Amino acid sequence: KKEGILNNIELRHKNEPARHKLLDVVGDLALVGRPIKGQILAARPGHAANVAFAKKLKKAMLLNKSFAPNYDPNLPPVLDINQITQILPHRYPFLLIDRVQDVVPETSATGIKNVTINEPFFPGHFPDKPIMPGVLIIESMAQTAAVLVVSGLGTETEGKLVYFMSVESARFRKPVIPGDRLEIKVIKRQTRGSVWKFEGQAYVQNILVAESGFTAMIADK
Repeated sequence: KKEGILNNIELRHKNEPARHKLLDVVGDLALVGRPIKGQILAARPGHAANVAFAKKLKKAMLLNKSFAPNYDPNLPPVLDINQITQILPHRYPFLLIDRVQDVVPETSATGIKNVTINEPFFPGHFPDKPIMPGVLIIESMAQTAAVLVVSGLGTETEGKLVYFMSVESARFRKPVIPGDRLEIKVIKRQTRGSVWKFEGQAYVQNILVAESGFTAMIADK
């Protein structure tokens, strides 16, 4: 065939151009950094249009980014406290998750922290009005994220630790007090080499109490 460079070979499938366009859409929409559950209709798609749509979709997700965990205390945890201590190096008083309710490897995890009056920080924060420090809520997010990393990489994480690198756009919306059950949802946003970016939200009775983006790195001990 001599109609042009695009037509000088036989197609492997009759619908190969459509397959190519479909894979382009899937790859470009992966840029939103979050699984999409829905039906995508595309008329004459191209990379530029796909990426522009992905940017608008991501912006809409960030404006309405609540992903409150559907926590059922009657269901058994994916990881109990004994299993968590086999994964994380943290120990009392700095182990800040009691159970992991669900893990989707390399995607998301839900951690649970039962806040009691016996926490060692309450006598000083504050003596007459005990409130869980916001930085420790973020630390509970980081520990949930560390479980997510280890669950995804498995034996690759042996002899390594997950270190904080940065915290972005942290917001504390409501005080967390003794008696609250903190439900922590962490979603992986991006991975590049040993660096992982996450978004975390903490809820009490399905009410958002804190949220933050943060970055962590896997490194040798």
